[in-house]
Amino acid sequence: MVEQGTHKPLAGGSNPPSATNPAGLIELAAVVEKGASSLGIPDEAHLVLAVSGGSDSMALLRGAAQLVATGGRRWTLSVAHLDHGLRPDSADDATFVADAAAALRLPCHLGRSDVAALALAEGRSIEDAGRQARYRFFEEAAPSGALVTTAHTADDAAETVLLNLMRGAGLSGVRGIPRRRGRIVRPLLHARRSTLRDLLDRDAIPFRDDPSNEDPAHLRNRVRRDVLPLLETLRPGAVDRIGQFAQLAADDDALLTELAEAELIRRTGADGGISWRDPPPPALGRRVLRLAIGHPSPSAERVEAVLDAATSDRGGVTVELGNNRSVTVRGRVIRITRPPAVADSSSE
Repeated sequence: MVEQGTHKPLAGGSNPPSATNPAGLIELAAVVEKGASSLGIPDEAHLVLAVSGGSDSMALLRGAAQLVATGGRRWTLSVAHLDHGLRPDSADDATFVADAAAALRLPCHLGRSDVAALALAEGRSIEDAGRQARYRFFEEAAPSGALVTTAHTADDAAETVLLNLMRGAGLSGVRGIPRRRGRIVRPLLHARRSTLRDLLDRDAIPFRDDPSNEDPAHLRNRVRRDVLPLLETLRPGAVDRIGQFAQLAADDDALLTELAEAELIRRTGADGGISWRDPPPPALGRRVLRLAIGHPSPSAERVEAVLDAATSDRGGVTVELGNNRSVTVRGRVIRITRPPAVADSSSE
C-alpha cells in the first residue's frame, strides 16, 4: 500500500539556486546532457526525476534543473520520492526532497510504502521489495507520456554485474543495468559516483546519506565499499571497463534473445508443447526454455534439469520451477504448467 501526496513548489521568492550558475552545477548539467543526448531524450519531454535525496539523485535533480534554467533544454520537470518506511527518520528524507524541489519551483510527488511488510507478504528480500515498490510508485506518479528518470551510475552498473556474476548469472545478468527500459531512462550511467559527489561538494549542494548503505549485512554494500575500490587499485578504470563489458554482453544477449524467440516459435506445436527431438545448442536451448517459462526466471539448476530430461531417453519427468510452475518432459516434448500470469515491475 502506497500513501501518496503532492508537494507543490513555493510561489514567489528569490531566484532558484540554479540561476546562479556555479561551476559545479554547470558541470553537472553537462553530465546530464551527455547522458540525455546518448539516450535521445527529446527537448519536449516531461521527465519525472526519481529523487531519494542521496548524492546521485541530487546530482540528477540539480543538473537537469540547471539545463532547463539556462535554456539548454526545454524539458518539463517534476520530482517523485518514495519513503520506504525502513528507518525512524525516513520522513526527513521526504521533507528534504520536497524542500529541494520547492526551491527549484518543481512539483514533487511524495509517497510512502511499508516495504518491510511488502517483503514479508510477497516473499521478497527487503532490497527487492523496495525496488518493486519504487517502480510501481514511479509508474503511478508519472503521467502518460512522461519518462521516469533515475540516477543510477556507472558504479551501480558495475556492482550489479559483479553481484550477478557471483550468483552464477548468464548473459542476461551480466548485461548490467539497461540505459533504457520502456519509459525508464538512466542518463547518469556513464558517470562515476565520486565525480558527482565532488561536483555537489564544489558548490556546497546538500544531500542525504542513507546509513543503511553502510550496513555490511547487505552484499551490495560490501561490493561497493570493498570490492570496487580494490579493483580500481589493481586496475585503474576497472569500473568503466566493467561497464564496457556489460554493454558488449547486452549486445550479445539481445542477439541471442532474437534467435531464441524465433526458435521457440518454430518448436512450439499447436497444443503448446515444445519439441526437443532435435536439441538446439545448449546456449540457445537455455534461452528458449527461459523465454517459454517467463518471469520470474527459474534457477540455473532447474533449467539444466529440464534440458537434461529433454535430451535423455527418460520419460515422464517433472521438474518443479517454483512460483507454482512446473515442467513435464515426455517423449522429448516439453510442457509448462503455470498459474495465471501476475505482472511484475522492472528489475533495476
